Amino acid sequence: MFITRTRQVAAATIATLALVGLSACGGSDEPEEDTKSSAAAPAPEPTEETSEAAPAASGDQPAWALPAKEAGEKISTVKAGDITVDVFQVGTTKATKTGQFVDPDTNKPLLDEGDDIVFVNYVITNNGQPIDLGSSRVSVEARYDDWKYMQGMDSIVDDALFEEQQVNKDALAPGAFNEKGVYPFGAGQKYTYGENFKYQKNSPITFEVTVVPVDAEGELLHDKRIEGEGKGTIK
Repeated sequence: MFITRTRQVAAATIATLALVGLSACGGSDEPEEDTKSSAAAPAPEPTEETSEAAPAASGDQPAWALPAKEAGEKISTVKAGDITVDVFQVGTTKATKTGQFVDPDTNKPLLDEGDDIVFVNYVITNNGQPIDLGSSRVSVEARYDDWKYMQGMDSIVDDALFEEQQVNKDALAPGAFNEKGVYPFGAGQKYTYGENFKYQKNSPITFEVTVVPVDAEGELLHDKRIEGEGKGTIK
């Protein structure tokens, strides 16, 4: 009887060891290296295509602006704080349509189709610290010194004429519209745009520049408003 019980205990011990061995060898069918490889794979070396993002443009022109154009002869320079506006007289041509304003006394257009018009180009440079501009960006108003009307000088909206004169009708590049109305203007950057108005040869003219910065949400910072004025002569 003692021998039989000893054999039973030995058999039970062998069975238990077999189960322990199967348990140790069992588990997931996934290879062990998959677990190790997911732990901390080394980051790939940066290449020219996948290296860090390019820095923001500086000392050139804003990303939101059309390529700058600087045709014409300089006739004035206006300083508004750290912002400089150089005014160039580009050329003259004929108005292809009637303007929007009329003489209140005669009810005739101030600018009519066929009238001579002159194009001017504004080259705007930030010589100071970066500033966030609003939707009006840097505003320039031109008036002949003998302009007798309360309304501003009329102009013609004709894309073909602007292209012919090599002047940007607006500074904003296609797709660069910002819903908040925030347009960063970096140190040393510049952009250009122009306009046309009735041509008066050898007429003294004044250019008034206004800059109203905005905060990160596009709210106008009126307490930081900057203004400047410059004189010139349309030749």
